[in-house]
Parts: sequence; structure tokens; C-alpha cells
Amino acid sequence: MTDEQNSFDALEERLNARKTEYETMPVPDAAYQAVQSGIRQAARKRKSRLRWYMSSISVAAFILLFTGCIRVSPAFASFVEQLPGMEGIVSMIRQDKGLMMAIDKSLLQQVGVTDEHDGASLTVEGIITDESRMVIFYTMKGMKDSESFNYDIDLLDENGKDLPVAFSYASPKPASDKNVYEDMIDVIFTDGALPPEELSVVFKSRDTASAEEWKLTFPVDKNLTKGMKKVIPVNQTLTVDGQRIDVKQATLYPTRLVLDVNFDPKNTKKVFGLSDLQLVDEQGRAWRTDTSTGGDERSIYFESMYFSIPKKLTLQGSGFSGLDKKDLNLSLDLKSRQITGGPPGLKMVGSKVEGNDLIIDFSVAGSMQGGFVLSFENVKDSEGKSYEIPGTSWSSGEGTDDSHTIVSSTIENGAKLKGELKMNISTYPMKIKSPFSLEIPVNP
Repeated sequence: MTDEQNSFDALEERLNARKTEYETMPVPDAAYQAVQSGIRQAARKRKSRLRWYMSSISVAAFILLFTGCIRVSPAFASFVEQLPGMEGIVSMIRQDKGLMMAIDKSLLQQVGVTDEHDGASLTVEGIITDESRMVIFYTMKGMKDSESFNYDIDLLDENGKDLPVAFSYASPKPASDKNVYEDMIDVIFTDGALPPEELSVVFKSRDTASAEEWKLTFPVDKNLTKGMKKVIPVNQTLTVDGQRIDVKQATLYPTRLVLDVNFDPKNTKKVFGLSDLQLVDEQGRAWRTDTSTGGDERSIYFESMYFSIPKKLTLQGSGFSGLDKKDLNLSLDLKSRQITGGPPGLKMVGSKVEGNDLIIDFSVAGSMQGGFVLSFENVKDSEGKSYEIPGTSWSSGEGTDDSHTIVSSTIENGAKLKGELKMNISTYPMKIKSPFSLEIPVNP
């Protein structure tokens, strides 16, 4: 056996050991699961900018669902060698077949830029990007509250302006080195936005007393994936439980596949998302989806099969999460807790003031597990003043009743609110089972 093969085998052993750590990660008690669900629209900075925050339980569940055998190619080994100490992150992204194939094709840009002060440092190790997605790998060393991740992140272009993108990140995971944490920022380019010429990643402490900030600026090499985009026309219509869904096209990028769909405005239900959605090839391999953006016109994101284009591809799902459109709007009397409109079974069970914010507790029938959480938009008081809802959390059970879930919605600067509120439901945990499938013409 060659020294090179011994090196690969040793690396694979380390990676599988890290994967085992993630598989056995204790999942926090679902009795209180904070779900920062991407409803946080940063309108104060830029309306087109969205953020998704993934909680630790979501990440743990993500890893448990998509564990698999880790094999090491020379390009993959080189990737790990470029990012020393990040075997844990590699174990996570190894479950994304498309992303790892892109890395195997040497599309990773090594960065290695560090900002260090007061004994704490933050390093962007590398990025991989195309016209649809950017993944930023980073490590934190000696920073306070790394595990609880008491930091906000900003992404700035070469002019110092917020990127008009959506991005998600989680609390970072401990690396093999003491007091070193590692994770990634997953960026979606929406509404025609493209990667900047230069990127600044800014971490800001949420501790207002310290106001600490770490800023890392580096050029973005867009030539690595330039011209690597394939458009596949589909132009077919699905009917799921009476709701029409037009599947327009699929666009293949090295890091993901983007499926563009249109939900017919004449549909009687508001479709929040399609359930158990996946693309299946002729060998039975499933290419999963992680998220989507948009309203009736929506982009759904899947793992990429760019470097392994199948002969046949079928879109499959078990139904959708949705609600009758007539149940989307409601009025809430904060004093009497009376709800007028909205879906049957929705109840207000309490409220409290925290600082300048008002937190309202709702009771919802069923479980939030594996589905959408109750969330609101267009919240207005009796005078027509609008309020933001920056976060939602939930806990199981209404008293001793485990058939209900308590959902807590934070109304920013709503501490002095009284009287009646008008609210629109933006997501709701109502699942409709109606299996469907549609063949995607891979080579039209």
C-alpha cells in the first residue's frame, strides 16, 4: 500500500470518526425549540435581503437524516488539507452530493483570511460559488460565546453595501482543536443577484456592551465556475389536491439545481411548501431539496447533479403544506384573546412583554416537527401602524395536552400594543397528503 493511500485511509478514518460524533450528537429537548425560520426580513437595511437562522436541533436532524459512507478522492483530500481542522464541517457537507462533486472538481477557492484582536480570531478558510449559491467555510478561535453563537453576520460587497441575498448559518461546532469552532454560511443569490467582485464577511457581537466586530475582506474568483450553467425547459403542470402547479424550468449549477415553479393564483389554497420533495434518477438515487424562496412564483433548490447528469429524472412528493386562502387573514383582540378569522383551532393563550417587544403565545393543533411553523406577516395595529416579527419559537403541549403546540411570536417594539391587531398568516403547519410525480426531461 502506498504512502498516498495510507494518507487517504487515515483521513477517511478521521472523517468517519467525526461523522460518528455528529450522528450521536444529543438533540436538545423539543420542549423548547427556538426556530428562527427565515421570516426575519431585514427591511431596516434592505428589503430584498432575507436571512434564515438554523437552530442546533435542525442541524442535528439534518445530519442524522443524510448520513452516509464517506469516501475520499484525491481532490477531496486536498480540500481537507487546505482547511486544516475542519473535518467536522467536511462530514456535514459530505451529505450534499452536488456540493462535494463540485469540490472534487477543484472548484473550491482557498481564502485563508484572518481577523484577530484581543486574543480572538475569525478565519474564512475557503469558499465555493457559482451564479446561484455561495458556501463560506469559517473557523472561530478564542471568541466568546462561540458555542451559543451570540453573533450577527453581515455580508458586504466591494462598495460596503449589504448583498441582496438570503443566507443561513447555524451555531458552529467544536473542532478537534481546543476552543476552535467551525461552520459554514450558505448564501442564495436571489432576484438576479450575482457574486460580488469582493466580499466582506462581518461578525458582530450581540453584546451591546462590547460592540466587538470581526471583518474579513477578500476577492471572489468567479472564473472557477464561469459559464457553468445549464437550463432545462420543463413547461408541465402538476395538479395536487386540486391545486395547479406549473413547473417551468430547471437550471443546473455546480452547487445546486434550481427548479422554477408557479402556483396558480386561482388556487383555493396557499401552498407554503411541497412535502417530502425529491428528484429521483433512473438508478433510484434521490436528490434532496433544502429550501425555497418566493411567493406564487417560486424557486426550489435541490442538490446538484451537474457532474453526474442522469438519463431520467422524476420529481416526487407526498403532498404539501398549505391553508385555505380564506383562513390566511385574522384579527386578534389582545385583551380578550379573541381571534376573528384564521384557521379553525388557532387560539391565543397568553402574552408577555420583554423589553420593547411583545411576545404572543398561540396554541396550534398538531406538531411542528418536519413541517412549517405558524408565522405571521403584515402585522398592523388599530391605527394602521406596521410591526415586524423577527423571530418565532415553539414548545410542545398545551398544559398536559401533547396534541397541541405553543408557538410564541415576537412583535418587535410592540410592548405598548393594546386593542386589536390585524395579521396575515405566512406559514402554517397544515399538511395535505396527495402523492405526486412528474418526469423532468433531462435531455429535451
